[in-house]
Amino acid sequence: MPPVLRPAAVLFDCDGVVVDSEPATFDLLAEDFAARGLHLSHAEMEQRFLGGTIERCGRIAAELGANIPADWSAQFYEALYARLAQGTALIPGVVSVFDALDAAAIPYAIGSNGTMRKMQVTLGQHPTLATRLKGRIFSGLDLGMLKPAPDLYLHAAQALNADPATCVVIEDSATGARAAQAAGMRCMGYAPTGASIAALTEAGAHTFTRMEDLPRLLGL
Repeated sequence: MPPVLRPAAVLFDCDGVVVDSEPATFDLLAEDFAARGLHLSHAEMEQRFLGGTIERCGRIAAELGANIPADWSAQFYEALYARLAQGTALIPGVVSVFDALDAAAIPYAIGSNGTMRKMQVTLGQHPTLATRLKGRIFSGLDLGMLKPAPDLYLHAAQALNADPATCVVIEDSATGARAAQAAGMRCMGYAPTGASIAALTEAGAHTFTRMEDLPRLLGL
């Protein structure tokens, strides 16, 4: 794939793009749903849930027959925050991406469907990076701007004083890629295992499998 033209700003999803939080989240979902009579593999959960909110996961699980009480989301969030607080690594190579953007004086921000508290738990374990991102972390759930609607990425671009057409979005889900497309932004789809390449491509993203390659692909 030829390099993307150098962007004026780069907007990142958080889970699965900056922090490696998705395995722990899917593990906890699997445990919770199994206790409620619903057994899903990691691949099935990725297909159904990737890029969505915990509330949406609960609704889908209920449609599939799980016994999901009214207060399930709040209870699950608390369990998830505790699980993630035990240790959430950064995606390998992502710090070098931020280094390259800083060296090129290209601003960046985070736009996630997750809660702000969740990002405080995960990113907060990496204080140097959290400091670099201060004031540029946006929660679609907290702001009422959920992907695949374009609002969250448009909000992040405005915060960086960047024309949406000059931004590039880094996503790992088709939901996020559709949000980028709706915002008029180019999207790079991170697919480290290759499993999500087809879905990301269908949603309009240009895919890559190694985060270390992203600076080159952005023309840096």
